[in-house]
Amino acid sequence: MKYREIKRCKNIKVSEIALGCEGFIGKSRAEYIAMTDKALDLGINFIDMYTPDPSFRDGFGAAIKGRRDKMVLQGHIGSAWENGQYLRTRDVAKAQKAFEDQLKRLGTDYLDIGMIHYADGERDLDEILNGDFIRYCISLKEKGIIRALGISSHNPIAARRAVETGLIDVLMFSVNAAYDMQPPSENVDDLFEPENYKKGFVNADPNRTALYELCEREDIAIDVMKTFGGGDMLNAELSPFGVAFNEYQCIEYCLTRPAVVSVIAGCHSQAEMERLSGYYSASREEKDYSAVLSKMDKFKFHGNCMYCGHCAPCTVGINVADVNKYLNLSLAQGSVPETVADHYKLLEHHAGECIGCGRCEKNCPFGVEIIDKMNKARDVFGY
Repeated sequence: MKYREIKRCKNIKVSEIALGCEGFIGKSRAEYIAMTDKALDLGINFIDMYTPDPSFRDGFGAAIKGRRDKMVLQGHIGSAWENGQYLRTRDVAKAQKAFEDQLKRLGTDYLDIGMIHYADGERDLDEILNGDFIRYCISLKEKGIIRALGISSHNPIAARRAVETGLIDVLMFSVNAAYDMQPPSENVDDLFEPENYKKGFVNADPNRTALYELCEREDIAIDVMKTFGGGDMLNAELSPFGVAFNEYQCIEYCLTRPAVVSVIAGCHSQAEMERLSGYYSASREEKDYSAVLSKMDKFKFHGNCMYCGHCAPCTVGINVADVNKYLNLSLAQGSVPETVADHYKLLEHHAGECIGCGRCEKNCPFGVEIIDKMNKARDVFGY
């Protein structure tokens, strides 16, 4: 297992593969403990707990008793349980009651990440940001009850607005190759609607690309939901592309997007956890999402660096994908942000070392003019 840092919270490192809570629901207390044992054995230390279901909170509280410090817990603010069912709320009194219930049932006095429960609409976001709700969230962080503040969303416009406030440390966002082609919408069901994919697309939606690049520049960590599109990406009949990906291709795609620190999977068994952890021993071919994306007729990523790594090995050792990532971040900003300049400086080899041999361009499945990119990066960064 590998770990990535929540950069705004230097003491929080999360496993690249994380758990969603839905895989625990309906299980016995012994199964909760066994599932958590397996996760920790595999190095999985991160879980998202969006559900307010008391049975989950009680069961997981029992599972982490005596080892709270081994887990990074992401709990939601505004996810409540009322009259025996789930309720999303912006009522501060209800949100506070639900949040305090969460802490009590989990047996902890803090959460690592307090996640504002999902905001896709502009009006909803206004209600969150312009009233008592955001003040309550900020107070939780000021008191140390949460160490980082996050927000979850499926809409890149709403997510960007939230990130631009400067208040957000972590963004929980729906990421996969299919969703990345969809234009912004306040209706999450649009991401799942087959009709919206029939016409085909050319390259990723610029709003999503801009969001990922903004988060990378501002050190906002993205943890990914919908990695497998609710399982649709893994089934040729259900996949919006009409082609099935495997789990490792989906994970690799997400982990190579800017700012992403972790992918959240709703594992329902220990075997499923083991299967996903096999990502680290999988071959390059098994993880190669470009093998699917580059062969599509209606969906084309031509000319865009997809950070797939096929350009490697470079004759002089340049990490071409990383150089392209930092170049794109700088071009989007119109200048070189200090954090991006630092990351570029730390690379072992730089764009100015490119000898123009063209080996990378021959290997690129997306037809990226890499030599031109390296020349542009040399001009932008100065070396």
